[in-house]
Amino acid sequence: MRLIKLKEVIEKTSLGRSTIYEFMAKDTFPKQISLGAKSVAWLESEVDDWIMEKLGNRDNGGI
Repeated sequence: MRLIKLKEVIEKTSLGRSTIYEFMAKDTFPKQISLGAKSVAWLESEVDDWIMEKLGNRDNGGI
């Protein structure tokens, strides 16, 4: 398991910060993990799974 910070999440997904947080609020993106008072990260495997789900949707005609 590897934790990644917001900068890497943005690089991996090509989404902006506000879009990531908007998707999280809608439960359509992996939730962050609190590491301390002002530090959060995401499980890389969950972000990768989200990307693969998007690819699967594309390959299945957007279903």
